[in-house]
Amino acid sequence: MDEAIYTPEKLRSTLDAIVHNDVRLSLMLWGPPGIGKSSIVAQVAQAHNLDLIDLRLSQLAPTDLRGLPVAEHDQGIARWYPPEFLPRDGQGILFLDEINMAPPSLQGIAQQLILDRRVGSYHVPDGWFIWAAGNRKEDYAAVFDMPAPLGNRFIHYHIAPDLDSFKGYGLSNGIHEHILAFIAYRPELLHKVDQLQPAWPSPRTWEMASALHRTKLEIVPAVGVAAATEFQAYTTLIDDMPDLSSILAGKGSGVFPDEPSVRYAVTIGLAARAKNVEQAMNAFLWMMEKAPAEWVQLLAVDMLRLSRERGQLGELAKRLLADPKAKAFMAQFRELIGLA
Repeated sequence: MDEAIYTPEKLRSTLDAIVHNDVRLSLMLWGPPGIGKSSIVAQVAQAHNLDLIDLRLSQLAPTDLRGLPVAEHDQGIARWYPPEFLPRDGQGILFLDEINMAPPSLQGIAQQLILDRRVGSYHVPDGWFIWAAGNRKEDYAAVFDMPAPLGNRFIHYHIAPDLDSFKGYGLSNGIHEHILAFIAYRPELLHKVDQLQPAWPSPRTWEMASALHRTKLEIVPAVGVAAATEFQAYTTLIDDMPDLSSILAGKGSGVFPDEPSVRYAVTIGLAARAKNVEQAMNAFLWMMEKAPAEWVQLLAVDMLRLSRERGQLGELAKRLLADPKAKAFMAQFRELIGLA
């Protein structure tokens, strides 16, 4: 039986539940580079007001983790002094990233932390979770085989790229709407490893590309030539899309475009730009009048997710249910848009 695959969104909710229920088991997160493993851990730590110590084990030497022996002449012994970056008190997540890129000698010390919650005289405080992450051999990463005794100490979660997770994260964190619309149109470019090039598309590099695109810089250095060329061609197509600002102001006219790529740009653009209930309502009513139902549904999923995060869902739901056409649509698609 193949391992169960988690989307980034499902992994986030799973880690939230683990922290909420105080499940003190060691976790191993497996997945390709650039998918957001460390970012998800950071989000969970922030959401639960936990400290986070992110250790890239591939960049450490064994003495960096175990500490250094210091002679105590009066007692005739040497005592191991642990590194200052290990936690001493409080509550948090000790995150051992790139654990299987570390040499076996360092993995052995990490095993002591995971198994015994101690190295030498150092003890991990009771309030800390111990989680780890790594890439797989098929990700073309320079990894070492994880010793069976070490692997058997973890609960293993396997993560894969996922469009809905990336789009939800992007809408909440300000990734440029052009990037989100392009990936929705070309989801196979969300994560595409290129062994021959240093720059290639992944959720991490698309977020970098967003920062470059926002300042009108080329995105080739972030995602590589092939993906950037397609993105550039895409941006020329969306120049003729309807005026989104007018739609959000309740003064929208024109028609919903026929070109699928531009349809994604309009739908995701409206969701990303609607900052309050009034704008969200105007966008929804315009789409109901102009667009096929599946595109209205796509807008509703994104818009309701953002409204929930902003604490506006209750007010928006009241406005939608007060409009007969909107109410009928919501009743028809309530399960699909997550209101069941």
